[in-house]
Amino acid sequence: MQERIRCPWCLSDDTYTKYHDKEWGRPLKNDRKLFEFFVLEGAQAGLSWITILKRREGYREAFEGMNPEVIARYGERDIKRLMQDTGIIRNRRKIESAIGNARAYLKMTEGPLSFSKWLWNWVDGEPVINHFKTMKEIPASTPLSETISKDLKKRGFSFVGPTIMYAYMQAVGLVNDHLTNCFLHPDNERGRR
Repeated sequence: MQERIRCPWCLSDDTYTKYHDKEWGRPLKNDRKLFEFFVLEGAQAGLSWITILKRREGYREAFEGMNPEVIARYGERDIKRLMQDTGIIRNRRKIESAIGNARAYLKMTEGPLSFSKWLWNWVDGEPVINHFKTMKEIPASTPLSETISKDLKKRGFSFVGPTIMYAYMQAVGLVNDHLTNCFLHPDNERGRR
């Protein structure tokens, strides 16, 4: 049996490999999970993604299931509790950002569109399929991630710069950046399923 070819970034750790195979680049339209990735991507700023992946369960526990309605009500007492929680990144600005983003998220979803619908409208409901052959070709940000970042900042979100937003877009499948030789690229047999 032939070994599967994967994007090289995921080969150093089983957690990375599982994430690559099961989640990364797959279209995600569940509002709660989309919000969770907002919190996680914001926490990742300046750190490696593996650091956050290994703490994902800690985040889910500390932030009470990643429920934006609950997180939006957090105050100083909750911030102090979170600053003591070793299961998450204990950075006050990132914790405050998660709370502020929960509030901005709820305000945004008061309108006629769900968050998922708003997000997927940026790509007309279909993932952008890229055809990169090497990791060097994958951009850190794009004009679209810059536009989405600006829109979110206007709506009161933080830790949503263009680079964070591009990583978010990759994570939730707005863009598919699996390399062309990866078994999960849509042009390959397995990637089409």
